[in-house]
Amino acid sequence: MKRRRTILLTLTALLGAALTGVPAQPAAADEVEQLKNGTFDTTTAPWWTTTNVTAGLSGGQLCADVPGGTTNRWDAAVGQNDVTLKKGESHRFSFKATGSPEGHVVRAVVGLQVAPYDTYFEVSPQLSVSGNTYSYTFTSPVDTTEGQVAFQAGGSADAWRFCMDDISLLGGVPPEVYQPDTGPRVRVNQVAYLPSGPKNATLVTDATSKLPWQLKNAAGATVDHGWTVPRGVDVSSGQNVHSIDFGEYRRQGKGFTLVADGETSRPFDIGTGAYQKLRLDSLKYYYTQRSGIAIRDDLRPGYGRAAGHLDVAPNQGDAHVPCQPGVCDYTLDVTGGWYDAGDHGKYVVNGGIATWELLSTYERELLARTGESEKLRDGTLAIPESANKVPDILDEARWELEFLLKMQVPDGQPLAGMAHHKIHDAQWTGLPLLPGDDPQKRELHPPSTQATLNLAATAAQAARLYRPYDRAFAAKALTAARKAWSAALAHPAMYASASDGTGGGTYDDTNATDEFYWAAAELYLTTGEKEFADYVRNSPVNTADIFGPLGFDWGRTAAAGRLDLATVPSKLPGRGKIRQSVVKGADRYLATQKSQPYGMPYAPDDNVYDWGSSHQILNNGVVLATAYDITGASKYRDGAVQGMDYILGRNALNISYVTGYGEVNSHNQHSRWYAHELDPKLPNPPPGTLAGGPNSSIQDPYAQSKLQGCVGQFCYIDDIQSWSTNETAINWNAALARMASFVADQG
Repeated sequence: MKRRRTILLTLTALLGAALTGVPAQPAAADEVEQLKNGTFDTTTAPWWTTTNVTAGLSGGQLCADVPGGTTNRWDAAVGQNDVTLKKGESHRFSFKATGSPEGHVVRAVVGLQVAPYDTYFEVSPQLSVSGNTYSYTFTSPVDTTEGQVAFQAGGSADAWRFCMDDISLLGGVPPEVYQPDTGPRVRVNQVAYLPSGPKNATLVTDATSKLPWQLKNAAGATVDHGWTVPRGVDVSSGQNVHSIDFGEYRRQGKGFTLVADGETSRPFDIGTGAYQKLRLDSLKYYYTQRSGIAIRDDLRPGYGRAAGHLDVAPNQGDAHVPCQPGVCDYTLDVTGGWYDAGDHGKYVVNGGIATWELLSTYERELLARTGESEKLRDGTLAIPESANKVPDILDEARWELEFLLKMQVPDGQPLAGMAHHKIHDAQWTGLPLLPGDDPQKRELHPPSTQATLNLAATAAQAARLYRPYDRAFAAKALTAARKAWSAALAHPAMYASASDGTGGGTYDDTNATDEFYWAAAELYLTTGEKEFADYVRNSPVNTADIFGPLGFDWGRTAAAGRLDLATVPSKLPGRGKIRQSVVKGADRYLATQKSQPYGMPYAPDDNVYDWGSSHQILNNGVVLATAYDITGASKYRDGAVQGMDYILGRNALNISYVTGYGEVNSHNQHSRWYAHELDPKLPNPPPGTLAGGPNSSIQDPYAQSKLQGCVGQFCYIDDIQSWSTNETAINWNAALARMASFVADQG
């Protein structure tokens, strides 16, 4: 999801503050009330209502009769315009509100009254259940006199009555100081350690000398003990830390804790079962991301929903999608596929790398010495296609592959064979918004070289993996891959615009050398043809040092080609050197891991954590895992396994970044339909959903208000409004699925 947005259009709450130890916030200005007539003593002016709402004074309050049968929150609202907001100034937004009958939810918003209708703060309390008096502090990211305060009350099937009083937006208040609750100072993998694998923990302490530690079982008995190793100040967190190694203990069990310096860690298991479950949960995530199909509640209890974007009102649908004005004069049926992240957009470049990683997860299970392909057999993921005699992971990946094929420019058109970069709403939508309720116009965006090569690479890979199950589909995929390859060669520098970020992410990239290499590699591995072998061997990427500190992702795809060339059998001349380059990259990540007191194979330059750092750490683990598959050396296996510890709780925030895994885990990821934090009727993300993780750039205003001056690992907050640190994305979960599958295999 890196570099997805260049314009801040998503809803973003700002509950200002700073981490302990970071620079203080600016001094508060004089307190100034920005709203008029918030007490409703004699009139309701200047408050407005939508035309379907009747409002008036009642007992010194403004009470509004809200009609039933509306779809969206904003379909019925009360508000005030022409509100002044001061950039960088802390504001306290407070109000009293009740609903009759009890339990209705109102969305209280501070934002912009004119296009693009940015949201600067929002909250959705459940009235008369969560209390009647509400107060919040946020920092405005803009100077404007066109601000708006609104109470959105639509979306209910039944009519109800909403009353409010003492509405205040006070500017110049002291900012609140944000201090994350990091729990016990002993940081562990909160899920499980492998019995025969590495077992490491991190202790946050002021002590500079070694300290004793004890490993306790569920009954509280000490089963192992030792001494910590002081590590000094950890650059990634700014904390003084010690390391703990209890790898010699190999007995399985549940509910272990680690005790050191008077602190007791969160509980964890020693065993393999959790990874077998995570392997499947991380893949089951994709079914609830599907577009164009109703999600069955019997398959995903609590996650059932209507199909999205099937030309059923209010959707404008994906069956006949036009291009942006001036781009093309045709429409395409681009139904299906996965919603990319927390919005309703579908992107070929991110869909490509996500599909490749799922297909490669399965391909590794077929080829590696520890592979267990039967663990991903037909029936393992509980999807509609289960019981069709095709491995479920291939069925799930095909849902996206079919969409990618539909994004190809048809024969007879200019740029035939190229792939459109993306398809999404013409304007940004707010949260929450179920896919079936999205009313926005949908648009195809211009083709790009990178999208075309993503199609070529994944379709070529699909051709070899689906051939045993559906020869016709495999042939169709290979034909599309060849066509895309030829089109990309004819148009090698058609890049997505960095300014095309309204309604969806840009995924802009001005270098397609890596995508050409990846596509050529997949086409060669599937066909064995000299044309593609020559391209691979002559590409500067083939001998380049591509395993950098950040790891690979949608914008750095050379590793996808290199890893497959190293592991999929072929007669490519120089394959030995390619395999050696992977091992060399793994050696670098091992050295990085050893230098990190939190044990992750990730140390970005200048400690600048990148967007989606969680999945980049996992992808660096993929390189380590691949080196193990190549060499059989246990140090690479142990390095890959240990990298999971950070993701599952052994980090500065003491949080598992995987929903449903670990005593404290991310569960408020930015999403329009996994939006329980904003609407109690909607679910949290499903178990096995990966959060983006620390992002030093904290692009969204909510994170900016909380995390200014944050250090590395502390640049994260588990809130639905922080889209730059806490979104969910299909490529991120693909990295989780691949590593969870590898670790499960090591049991």
